[in-house]
Amino acid sequence: MFSKFAYSIFEQSIKDYHVHDNVDQPISNPYPKDKIEHLLYFKNWIDTVQWHFEDIIRDPNIDPVAALVLKRRIDASNQERTDMVEYIDSYFLQKYKDVKVKHNAKINSESPAWTIDRLSILALKIYHMSEEANRTEASQEHRDKCQAKLNVLLEQRTDLSTAIDDLITDIENGDKFMKVYKQMKMYNDDDLNPVLYQNKK
Repeated sequence: MFSKFAYSIFEQSIKDYHVHDNVDQPISNPYPKDKIEHLLYFKNWIDTVQWHFEDIIRDPNIDPVAALVLKRRIDASNQERTDMVEYIDSYFLQKYKDVKVKHNAKINSESPAWTIDRLSILALKIYHMSEEANRTEASQEHRDKCQAKLNVLLEQRTDLSTAIDDLITDIENGDKFMKVYKQMKMYNDDDLNPVLYQNKK
C-alpha cells in the first residue's frame, strides 16, 4: 500500500534529520531524483526542518531581529512545501493519465499529495509525542498524558493511511478523478501582496 511505503520514507527522513538535529544541516537525499521516493523524502525533510523552525521561533527570549529572519525562512519553507506537494501530485497525474474515468466518477476534496502531506506531518507528531511519552526526566503524569495522545495519533495514522490507499485505489479504478489546483499563495508574491507591491513604486 502506498501509505505504508510513504510512511517508511518519512520515518527515514525524520531519523536522518535527528542524527544532527540542526535546521541548517544540508539534506542528503538517498534516492535518485527521478523516483517518487526522492520527492517523498524531500517533502518530509522540509516538514521536519520547519517543525524545528516553529519550535525555535516560540522561544520567549529570541532576539527580535533573529525572529524576523526566521519568519522569512518559515515563509520560504511554506512555499517550498507547497511546491513539493504539487510535484508529488504531478507524479500521480502522470501515473494515472491513461485511466478511463467512469461516467459517475467523483472528485475528492483533497488530491493524493495533500493527503500524503498530512501523513508526513502526522509522522512528525508521532515521533515527537513518542519522545515525550518516553522522556525519563519528565513526570509520570506527563508521560501518561503524552502516551494517551500518542495512542490517538497512532489511531489517526491508521485511519488516514486507509483513506489515502482507498483514494489511490479509486483513482486507479476510475471511480474518482484527480483535479489539481495550483495553490494561489499571495503573501510571497510581490505582484499580489499589497505591502510588497506598494514598496515597488
